[in-house]
Amino acid sequence: QENLKQARDVIESLQLAELDNFFRDACLDAKPVNIDEIDPNAAIFYTIILPDRLEVIVTLPGQPLRQITTNLPQPEIEKQLALVNTNIIDSWRGLRKKNLQKIHDWLIGPIEAELANSNIRTLVFIPDGALRNIPMSVLYDGENYAIEKYSIAVAPSLQLIDSQANVRENVSALTAGVTEVRPHRPKLAPLPGVKVELENIKGQIPSSILLNESFTESNFNTVVNTSAYEIVHLATHGQVSSVAEETFLLTWDDVINLNELNSLISADQKQENPIELLVLSACTTALGDSRAALGLAGIAVRGGARSTLASLWTVDDLATTELMTRFYQKLAKGKVTKAEALRQAQLELLQSEAFNHPYYWSAFILLGNWL
Repeated sequence: QENLKQARDVIESLQLAELDNFFRDACLDAKPVNIDEIDPNAAIFYTIILPDRLEVIVTLPGQPLRQITTNLPQPEIEKQLALVNTNIIDSWRGLRKKNLQKIHDWLIGPIEAELANSNIRTLVFIPDGALRNIPMSVLYDGENYAIEKYSIAVAPSLQLIDSQANVRENVSALTAGVTEVRPHRPKLAPLPGVKVELENIKGQIPSSILLNESFTESNFNTVVNTSAYEIVHLATHGQVSSVAEETFLLTWDDVINLNELNSLISADQKQENPIELLVLSACTTALGDSRAALGLAGIAVRGGARSTLASLWTVDDLATTELMTRFYQKLAKGKVTKAEALRQAQLELLQSEAFNHPYYWSAFILLGNWL
């Protein structure tokens, strides 16, 4: 137990060091935190890929730590993860569920019975390396995807989670998006679904909308600083990279980089509380950058929001609109956690005929506070 605790602490500090390195400064506000205090129905999975094996340390509320070891060389593990990745982002190919089952057996399989006995409803992953690029919702047990049984969240580190559960009353959103091709980034395709997406959100939650020419950096800055919003939803092209300087979001007239996004959101004079949820609904992680998902964790930590909802790859415009509309419907009712709202929205897409392939429903991951 003592060794497992030490190993878990080492993983936490490695994650923090990697994020500090990503920002090129050490300014993350880490506080030791106990899972029992955050959520008695959540299990935390720490993964670390070593040269000769995969180690998973599982924290269940009020119980000794569990260790799951898979003896496989790192190149073999990474090859399997790459296969899964290719398989789920290509909606035209037949889905090889056996590959998804393999990853499930590495991570969850050995303690599935204990999860049931402990009444675990949420799985929180603190993933390492290539595991960051896999949405854990697609893990398959032979009959069901993980999302059919659990809400799922990702945390860059448990110590970086703002662990308060927020009482969601009178929630309001600031939504912004760009639907057209812009001359300063001509290769980025139009996003016609964005207008519908933002209008649908407004139908669920009181929202201020900045669309197209009204979504400039200066305008966004003004609006954020004159009213307080619980949710900031950005439906615009962007790229998330493992290099902070290459991470950007498209506005009508320019791009916002990661540091600007951070200062725009956290400089908000009206925000007495941190923004509850930052949603990036049309961003993509940089192609061919195996550590790009680290950039998502970076945004989650630095964006000044308690939780971030973002996608691991570019998703079909229509499917995103569907998913977001359903997500906000669940959230607006206020009876579920953010992770559960996402789960229910993803399940509805999975059960539909048009969007049942994981490419459509599994790309979006919730980072940070899942409550």
